Amino acid sequence: MDMRQLKYFLTIAQEGQVTRAAKLLNMEQPPLSRQLKLMEEELGVKLFERNGKGLLLTDAGALLKQKAESLLLQFDESLREVKGLDEGISGVLSIGSVVSCISLLPKRIELFREKYPQVTFKISEGDHFYLGDKLEKRAIDLIVARLPFEAQKHPQQYSILPLPSDPFVAVIPSSWSAYEGKESLCMKELAHFPFLTLKTDRTTRMHEQVVNECKRHGFEPNIICECSSVAIIMSLIAGGIGATVFPKSVMSSFPSTVVKMLAIEDAHFQSDVGILWLKDHYLPQRAQQFIESFRMASYEGE
Repeated sequence: MDMRQLKYFLTIAQEGQVTRAAKLLNMEQPPLSRQLKLMEEELGVKLFERNGKGLLLTDAGALLKQKAESLLLQFDESLREVKGLDEGISGVLSIGSVVSCISLLPKRIELFREKYPQVTFKISEGDHFYLGDKLEKRAIDLIVARLPFEAQKHPQQYSILPLPSDPFVAVIPSSWSAYEGKESLCMKELAHFPFLTLKTDRTTRMHEQVVNECKRHGFEPNIICECSSVAIIMSLIAGGIGATVFPKSVMSSFPSTVVKMLAIEDAHFQSDVGILWLKDHYLPQRAQQFIESFRMASYEGE
């Protein structure tokens, strides 16, 4: 069995039908059916069972699909690594970022582009589950995220570069006159605020961290809205709806005239941040250098 046959098999598995797979592969159906029969004869197992007009993977077929996907990814990575030896630092750097970490990227991208102008960027935003899946499928090179990373599976597969911890701050509407001229507040003052919290259906770490800190100070926050978008929460705060607690770095993306940021005097909880990439897999030079730019920034105290 060769790589070509594995690609045939994976296409059939993906399409669930030989006819559609043949069309996708730009070949006739009979030759593709013969290739499938040859694979089954060579392995001595049935790879598919008929289900009406479609095909379903047998247990043996499902195992081969898993192994074939991994093998073809390794093969493609090997080709990219060999081709990349003479390419220099260029091409498209694909980055995934959780919404609360987007503010960490502009400065690093600006400085990186000054040094490597041939590199362009593709940025995907999403929660840990979405970005973890894209990283495993090699659709992105690395992830910037809050830690711990709430991976869907196999958290040990990631290499992680921790970045400087990010203190939490209170964010309130600029229109709240009681806090005009103030630069800080106490944690218990948050108990009186309508509270907005950043939370998705699957990633809840930051939400839980803030709620637990409130409980530690003797109160449950009055949560009136859970939202997966930082921008929407900021819009609601700007409209006077309520307040929130966010990592300080998030605020660099929003003008101070829209919302007001206050230090929290009696709480010192932090949000941990890091860059993640897959261990033991090819990482393009552009991605390695981008990670190194964060490492140097942390070392130099930027």
